[in-house]
Amino acid sequence: MIERYTLPEMRRIWSEEYKFQKWLEIEILACEAQAALGNIPAETLRDIKERARFDVRRILELEAVTRHDVIAFLTCVGEYVGEAARYIHMGLTSSDILDTALAVRMREAGEQILSRLERLREVLLERAREHRRTLMMGRTHGVHAEPTTFGLKMLLWASETERNIRRMRRAVEVVSVGKLAGAVGTYATVDPRVEAYVCARLGLRPARVATQVVQRDRHAEYMSTCALVAASLDKFATEIRNLQRTELREVEEFFAAGQKGSSAMPHKRNPITAERVSGLARVVRANALAALENVALWHERDISHSSVERVIIPDSTTLLDYMLARFTGIMERLLVYPENMRRNLERTGGLVFSQRVLLALVARGMDRDEAYRLVQRHAMSCWRGEGGFLDLLRSDEAVRARLSEEELHGLFDYGYFLRHVDDIYARFGL
Repeated sequence: MIERYTLPEMRRIWSEEYKFQKWLEIEILACEAQAALGNIPAETLRDIKERARFDVRRILELEAVTRHDVIAFLTCVGEYVGEAARYIHMGLTSSDILDTALAVRMREAGEQILSRLERLREVLLERAREHRRTLMMGRTHGVHAEPTTFGLKMLLWASETERNIRRMRRAVEVVSVGKLAGAVGTYATVDPRVEAYVCARLGLRPARVATQVVQRDRHAEYMSTCALVAASLDKFATEIRNLQRTELREVEEFFAAGQKGSSAMPHKRNPITAERVSGLARVVRANALAALENVALWHERDISHSSVERVIIPDSTTLLDYMLARFTGIMERLLVYPENMRRNLERTGGLVFSQRVLLALVARGMDRDEAYRLVQRHAMSCWRGEGGFLDLLRSDEAVRARLSEEELHGLFDYGYFLRHVDDIYARFGL
């Protein structure tokens, strides 16, 4: 699944090649810092920088023997560097490299997700502009409530996407922390200035305090943010799936020439991409729970988190990147059917105006409870197919006593529901 659908940037970030590149970059930066402190001769540093390289296949061969990925990596690099390799990894522990490199990759993955979110926001705002006054049925409990506009639905999603952008920015900031503080975070074997230099060069902040590892509440916040973004996409996709139901058919995923919806039923046009987004959101949400389980480690560190992170962090960021790309594609080419929206508005024979009639009767002096019972009685008759709502009201003497024919007819005006749409749009600068 991941290999088939991974988009190029995420594939690069989570590749073994790139991981080892980051490890080597951190080791060389640490050597530069040590040389500046007088702990590595200048000519030795030059040798290290000129010769240091790795071979992924060789690292995997060595790891099969050492059963330790960092030692296998260092051994492989040492085979290229020679005698000067004794200065590489000086005073460091494996997690200094692992966690700092992971922070860089999580930041880059987060930035990729942010770029996707920004694009989705743009598309949603464009659809909001397009459908500013496209009336559709608002539904609560799945039942007709009062009219809204499709543009307002798009603004709602754009606003939620903006919140997700802010959340993701914070999550990237929280996780952009490096650590080169030795075996239990005391700097007993490495000068704090090495950490400061390496982190500055990588665009990270040094952890204010650490154990052998960067604390996993940071990663849990990042993963929880990914889960929130996925939950929003699930929400949006679920709405599209509902609106595409045959009896509504107010919107529809683009159906390409030659596309087929069913092996058995040639008529089928299914919201398969929206369904895929909803399904994958479940995986990202589940991974967030695993990240929360990783927060509690024994004493200064165990490795119960490590095997989990090797799965959940690449998977969640890769899936979210894919989901955002696909859902943005849905929205760019979404088929919108205003005529069906209008048809559905009118299916209940004017019942959407029930609150307007209720308020008008109360304004004319009728007790609210009495007005409610009156309007509800006629509404139930309309539900049963005993007449149109307006006609039923016209025939009621208590209604005629308070509202003229013209006033009553004037209450059945869809424009009433659009009165403050522009005020909402103004909040978005539209």
